[in-house]
Amino acid sequence: MSETGLVYDEEMTRYKLLWTDPVCKIEVPERLTVSHEALKCRGLDRRCVCVPTRQATDQEILLVHSKEYLEAVSQTPHMSLEDLLTFTQQYGDVYFHPVSHDVAWHQQLPPGHHSQRCEASGFCVFNNVAIAALYAKQHYKLNRVLIVDWDIHHGQGVQYCFEEDSSVLYFSWHRYEHQQFWPNLAESDYDSVGKGKGTGFNINLPWNKVGMTSSDYLSAFFHVLLPIAYEFDPELVFVCAGFDSAIGDPEGGYNLTSLPQSVCQTVHTLLGDPTPELRDIGPPCHSALESVHNVRAVHQRNWGCLKHIEPSIKRSRVDEKVEQHEEETTEHLVWPEPIPRDAPPLRTAARVSKEQEELLSEACLCLGEKSPKDLEEAEKIRNKHFQDVTDEKSLKCIQDVVSLWEKIKNKEVRNGLVVVSDVFVSLKCAVELAKNSLSERTLVLFVGDDIVPVDTNDGKVLLVQICRKEPSEVKSVYHVPVCLNKDVFSCASVMAAVLGLLLPLAYEFNPSLVLQVMAEGSSGLKVCVWAQLTSLLQGVAQGTALALLKGCDSDMVQATAASLSGASAPTLGPLGPPLTEDLEAIEAQRHRLQKRWGLLVNSVSDKEKESQDQ
Repeated sequence: MSETGLVYDEEMTRYKLLWTDPVCKIEVPERLTVSHEALKCRGLDRRCVCVPTRQATDQEILLVHSKEYLEAVSQTPHMSLEDLLTFTQQYGDVYFHPVSHDVAWHQQLPPGHHSQRCEASGFCVFNNVAIAALYAKQHYKLNRVLIVDWDIHHGQGVQYCFEEDSSVLYFSWHRYEHQQFWPNLAESDYDSVGKGKGTGFNINLPWNKVGMTSSDYLSAFFHVLLPIAYEFDPELVFVCAGFDSAIGDPEGGYNLTSLPQSVCQTVHTLLGDPTPELRDIGPPCHSALESVHNVRAVHQRNWGCLKHIEPSIKRSRVDEKVEQHEEETTEHLVWPEPIPRDAPPLRTAARVSKEQEELLSEACLCLGEKSPKDLEEAEKIRNKHFQDVTDEKSLKCIQDVVSLWEKIKNKEVRNGLVVVSDVFVSLKCAVELAKNSLSERTLVLFVGDDIVPVDTNDGKVLLVQICRKEPSEVKSVYHVPVCLNKDVFSCASVMAAVLGLLLPLAYEFNPSLVLQVMAEGSSGLKVCVWAQLTSLLQGVAQGTALALLKGCDSDMVQATAASLSGASAPTLGPLGPPLTEDLEAIEAQRHRLQKRWGLLVNSVSDKEKESQDQ
């Protein structure tokens, strides 16, 4: 698991408003102190690497800003209060402070995404994220950088900086309300896609109503951001993590209860802690779906993953009634603390051969002798479900699966990996154990052409099968065969199936356990793709997975253990478009299933057709 760096400097807390301003009064140093204290109280700071601060150089700031602007800002420490106020008033929604020269170089509101070449804006003096992206490109010879901006406001400063640059992909979702929400710019809409060589590398996803839910955000992730990001294949990702859309803080990122909670949740995730459960996931609302559809349509010509998209359906503001919303007061709102994200003491354990043990990292514990209790439990399972199984190798599979499952169930370990000789006995055993224990719902990802011995009729098991041969007469909405017709699956096709089918299904199904099954060798699936989807599936079931591998080479075993242990998955390289016949198979399944699984819906026409059918 890679380490996580944490930057904090007390000097930044000296930056505060020195006059009365109803707009800027929420920009207070307590934002920093309460967030840092929250990290300390939860012990999260001790798990991070402390990164020392330093003063930015003029050369670095001039990567984004003009010399004239930099010289003007550098004079603020020497200004009187009256002069400082006059200087501030030439810009919008920002203030300056006569602190030391060093603090003038600290941006008080990372990532500074509103700041532009020659002006401050929206509490942003310098555009930190743009400077960092250009610095990384210059000093580390990077060719592709992704900036993801989930702040509630559009980062127009970042857009202006990179709109003609194809080496930086900028994605922003933001409250827009048909240009009624700040910064009230026409170029914040979905049809601003970049200019010249940068066409297609500026992606705006505007929210045109308030009250977006987790389903709306997940829809944007699965059907816009992730497909394009995987095709782009960034070498570095920046996140403009504005928390102003969090609960209790509809605008500004300044609620001193919501903000530290959001910061802590982000650091938990960076540290690889179990992800919190998302409940009641379903279809996106009509407004969100319209935005997702329009973004996909307008970028159809720019990205291979979107080549099959229907035209956009933008409606003019003349035809659509825009509701005016009063800003919500948050003074008396109360909400519970997020559920603790406690992790078992060990992330991954494995039962593999002695030769394979040497390939696994120290982060993965290779289990030794089975305990008498495990053997006793395995015998109970055999007597109840496998009375006709007498083969020693199959019996060993039951014992291996039971021994690992007991550790997962007792929260001694989070994930498990078993190399098995009989994949069907092992899978059936794992499903039965899950049903009889903590797992209300089990997601099974099965790679192989065989008939899978799993009953999906009761809705407690969702089976997604990646195969070459279409199973006959599949009618259950809990069995999803994805038939990709090539000897070695196309990376782009598999990722299209993962992002467009598997992940939306997984998040809406909300399993307590993920079973990943490789039926015979790699089954045509490349190791790097398997590693990527293993990492992606750690986002559901609070990161609890059991992988069952049969006949896999050492690279596949090693990659599976590494992904389950939190290591970065190997890159896929820039992806082209999915194969046409594979895309047809994926779309056929999506259309078959979207009445039951609303998160699969990704266009307005799908929603309208569903309404007509009903």
